Amino acid sequence: MSSGAKVKSFLYTVVLDEEDDGRWSAVIPALPGCNAWGSTRDEVLTAIREAAQAYVDVLREDGRLIPVEADSQVVEVPLVSVTV
Repeated sequence: MSSGAKVKSFLYTVVLDEEDDGRWSAVIPALPGCNAWGSTRDEVLTAIREAAQAYVDVLREDGRLIPVEADSQVVEVPLVSVTV
C-alpha cells in the first residue's frame, strides 16, 4: 500500500568564515543563534546542516513558524511511501 504526503524544503543562506587558526565557522542569518564550527569546510557544512535541522525541529515541536528568507521559495514536493 502506498500513501502520498507533502514535504516542505527550506533553503537558507549559510555564511562561512575560515578563522585565522584554519578552523571554520558557519552561521545561518535567517535562523538567529544557529551556528556551527568545524575543522574543515565539509565538517562545518555538515554541522550547520544538522544545527539547522535541530533548530527547525524545535520550532515545529513548539508550534512556531519556520522562518523563510526574504528572497527564498518554499518548495512542496509530493512523496509516495512504499512498504515492502
